[in-house]
Amino acid sequence: MKPKLLLLLVLVTAVVCDASAAFRAAIAVRDVTPDPLLPVSGGVGPSHPATRHEGELTVRALALEQDATRVVIVSADFLGFPAVLGNKVRAAVKGVPPQNILIGATHTHSAPDCYGFPDGKGGTAADPKYLDLVCGRMAEAINEALAKLQPARVKIATGEAKGRIAYNYYAEQLYDPRCSVIQFLGESGRPIATLVNYAIHPEVIGSEQGLCSPDLIGPLYERVAGQGGGTGIFMNSAQGGMVTADNRRPGGGEARDWAECQRIGRLLADEALRIVRDAPEQASPKLFCAARPLTLPVDAPLMRQLLKALPAVTGTAPAGDSVTTQLNVVDLGDAQILTIPGEALPNIGYYLKRKMHGAHRLLFGLTNDAFGYILTKEDFGSFQRYDYISRTSLGEHTGEILVDEALKFVDECPRPEKLAGN
Repeated sequence: MKPKLLLLLVLVTAVVCDASAAFRAAIAVRDVTPDPLLPVSGGVGPSHPATRHEGELTVRALALEQDATRVVIVSADFLGFPAVLGNKVRAAVKGVPPQNILIGATHTHSAPDCYGFPDGKGGTAADPKYLDLVCGRMAEAINEALAKLQPARVKIATGEAKGRIAYNYYAEQLYDPRCSVIQFLGESGRPIATLVNYAIHPEVIGSEQGLCSPDLIGPLYERVAGQGGGTGIFMNSAQGGMVTADNRRPGGGEARDWAECQRIGRLLADEALRIVRDAPEQASPKLFCAARPLTLPVDAPLMRQLLKALPAVTGTAPAGDSVTTQLNVVDLGDAQILTIPGEALPNIGYYLKRKMHGAHRLLFGLTNDAFGYILTKEDFGSFQRYDYISRTSLGEHTGEILVDEALKFVDECPRPEKLAGN
């Protein structure tokens, strides 16, 4: 073969290989603030009437693509988003495997009920028409993000978020202060989106003030965009028992207003942008996604009773004495993501991160389902402080089963190559 022809073939092959390996990303947002307003839910039990709102409730879809792999990460401003609703959304989306759509909740305590918790009067405050609207808009956001996919690079970083953001209500220092951030850059170098992964209960407002709100997550999004970080998307982490917003007043009591949501949300946004600012760019990050079912026994009497009462709205009745949900593992560049179907306590979060792979280890809590608190068998029912989270857990074996199965899954994933950063 002539040298010039050989050189041409080499160059063409290099271009084709580079194009096939190109990483692409896009994000889309939909407003799902109810109009008229609906009662808001802070957890198991009756919802509370809302008469006004601060900030907008949104659903956000971040689409990722590399080679033949597509993944969508969705964040919704609700207490939780059950799998039966998530599956309605997945069924309305084409162009990405349904198991590669990860749907998580920010866990705001001042948004409408997506589960249909009993109101004690034989009914529920959940509104099926509103939930259908939410599912439709979530599917719209996913489809728009897929249609807008564009060449992108990523910056990934993990660091301690400093300042008065979160603390553990049960034991002040028993929480993970690390914040992991993934920023997606367009061809111009400007951020398309910034994903913030941090453990915190967005419950500054709560459900009893007559206010519908994304809580501190709304101001976080506004600050990320205002500081040039593109569109923000927040995925909660291991914030169970009881990692909450640090809205304590110096002289005692708590600040429970929109101004405090703005203070904490903006501070977390500033810290996330600081943490990721000097991270190196990864031009062609490898993308991998796998899914696996996880079956958990339902042992706690309250949760067994609750799950049997929910199917009218959400279809989450346990099959016998167990529930089955979906775990996901996502590798992106030198980061690994693991989903958790509930609120894992910080010690479980620390352990999972220590045993995962990659330079950066992210946990997406309340993702694909939200089956209450997840604690170890040693902690279950052991302290008076843990009475509530034990009663609203599936049972004492949930944490042990989750950890064993999740780490087995992490190690057994048939990824095509070793995860960067190991």
